[in-house]
Amino acid sequence: VQLVESGGGLVQPGGSLRLSCAASGFTFSSYGMSWYRQAPGKERELVAIITIAGDNTNYANSVRGRFTISRDNAKSMVYLQMNSLKPEDTAEYFCEAHSPWNSVIYWGQGTQVTVSS
Repeated sequence: VQLVESGGGLVQPGGSLRLSCAASGFTFSSYGMSWYRQAPGKERELVAIITIAGDNTNYANSVRGRFTISRDNAKSMVYLQMNSLKPEDTAEYFCEAHSPWNSVIYWGQGTQVTVSS
């Protein structure tokens, strides 16, 4: 099983980034997907979540209206479009896959996002 994130980097405040997560080794279309983030010295927090079919999403209050999660089940990919980035969005971003009732959970290795001028 692999979840491989990409697309992180350094961006100025107000800028945009698109994170991607490539999944393999499990039945992607049977798992809900999420993005989490963890800033230095802070706990990991849920940023966005999307259902198996991609028909329902939810976001942390801090990113709602700026971030959009999406998925492509044919390609086993999940994305996080991040707009209007703020310095407080700086964190390591992790892709997560969860089976129904969270009986099985997989994590990616993370990708760093730094928002700074």
